[in-house]
Amino acid sequence: MYALQLKSYAFGHSYILKYKGDKMKMKSKWWKKAVIYQIYPRSFQDSNGDGIGDLRGIIKRLDYLAHLGIDAIWLSPVYASPQDDNGYDISDYKNIDPMFGTMEDMEDLITEAGKKNIRIIMDLVLNHTSDEHAWFMEAQRSINNSYHDYYVWRDGGEDAPPNDLKSVFGGSAWEWVPGLKQYYFHQFSKKQPDLNWENPKLRQELYDMINWWIKKGVGGFRLDVIDQIAKEPDLKITNNGPKLHIYLRELNQKTFGNKDLITVGEAWGATPELSRIFSNPDGSEFSMVFQFEHIGLDQQEGKDKWDLFPMNFVKLKHVFEKWQHALYDTGWNSLFWNNHDLPRAVSRFGNDTDYRVESAKMLATLLHGMQGTPYIYQGEELGMTNVKFSIDQYRDIETLNMFKERLEKGYNKDHIIQSLWAKSRDNARTPMQWDSSQNAGFTEGNPWIMLNSNYKEINAENQVSDPNSVFSYYKRLIQLRHENEVLLNGRFELLFPDSKEIFAYKRVFYEKKINVYCNFTDQNVKCIRNIKKEDILIMNYEDFNKEYLRPYEAMIIKGYIS
Repeated sequence: MYALQLKSYAFGHSYILKYKGDKMKMKSKWWKKAVIYQIYPRSFQDSNGDGIGDLRGIIKRLDYLAHLGIDAIWLSPVYASPQDDNGYDISDYKNIDPMFGTMEDMEDLITEAGKKNIRIIMDLVLNHTSDEHAWFMEAQRSINNSYHDYYVWRDGGEDAPPNDLKSVFGGSAWEWVPGLKQYYFHQFSKKQPDLNWENPKLRQELYDMINWWIKKGVGGFRLDVIDQIAKEPDLKITNNGPKLHIYLRELNQKTFGNKDLITVGEAWGATPELSRIFSNPDGSEFSMVFQFEHIGLDQQEGKDKWDLFPMNFVKLKHVFEKWQHALYDTGWNSLFWNNHDLPRAVSRFGNDTDYRVESAKMLATLLHGMQGTPYIYQGEELGMTNVKFSIDQYRDIETLNMFKERLEKGYNKDHIIQSLWAKSRDNARTPMQWDSSQNAGFTEGNPWIMLNSNYKEINAENQVSDPNSVFSYYKRLIQLRHENEVLLNGRFELLFPDSKEIFAYKRVFYEKKINVYCNFTDQNVKCIRNIKKEDILIMNYEDFNKEYLRPYEAMIIKGYIS
């Protein structure tokens, strides 16, 4: 009977069972309890006054991150790069870009973070390189060059590309090379040619590079647009190509498989069915994937992210419910609101004016109460907000290309700017707000991008010692996740599924349960519940109200199944 219960509740695939005397213990993968913190290096901390964040700056701030309580840092790319796409165009995977420091600095970061029990997760870009990578420079020399087949080429005429596929950043996905009389394929910038994973020599080069980083002691990898490596451009298949999982299993077997590392794949085209394969508990591919279904709910259906649309709140709840159910016992969720490609969550899903603090805490409560590994993007723990730049103040290639293209198509300029304020990637890329001094303590030089003008009010110095700050709330949430087995193991049950104001759910593990209540509005909302103050594990208001949930109020409550 007990064995049957164990199989039902304890995720047989996810745990190693150990016997000690007559006691049975379950050991989970470290990354299931972990909270990951993403750093966008050029905007985190500058140490040398050039206006660009760097590795020494990150080392300087490790005490801050250890105080917050995070377990690992996901580091956006610091490899050598021309920086056409802020480092996601890599020219040398085994070198550090001088703007960030040296390989010695990188090794010191891994060592110093390790002393604080913080692992470093590298960002791997395996779908494409920079056009200034040595491989591509050789590939352009001749169609007979041994590196030519490392990339995706097709014959065509100068004004007749192979097909009408478009780049994510605008324009054709094909770039003509006159000397070769061929086109190369690029899903992003023309300075980011796509790699040809059909070539086994190319794959082995990538595996050798990954193993080189593993030997340096990294704690894992985030794999950029990894679902696009098996593209079939002739068939207009850009992600989830037919050979994708063949490639991913080989990648796993040749590199990080059977190692104590975390791996998370970025997969914009992921479905629950695909994600069960990506994050299969047998460890054959990744630990988890980033899926983005909840991210697309505030844009017009069938259009791109710039076409704004009021978010369907009820649908948001059911999307989260779907993923919590779909991967329970069959995979693993990643939990996030923000990253370097997305606007600030408190501006997007909360209220960044009258209830900035309350809604920032509410959004954190909602996410960290679910099953999965939470990711905090730098500044999220402070409640940092979107910016309202003029077009000359933006730096992001996607943003600038969109502005130019839409102007040429006759869009209203004011409407374009509204879209940028809501969705530009630069919302997430303004410098980290450390204190109220000049340039927010980020740099003694001229910052590479303007700061958010609210940094004198919203900064780490103001929050670290304030028990009621957003930072302190995140700190308590992280501690709760580390200690509460229901948050790790419990199954998810949505409450009030049709409510247009309340997002509530419970997590259940054996006889234990917790309830999570979140008010997504700026109004008082009655919520049927039987709550005792002593059962509240965490809440985002200082006092307790039995009658209703106040604007953006959130709480996690312990309880037992009756």
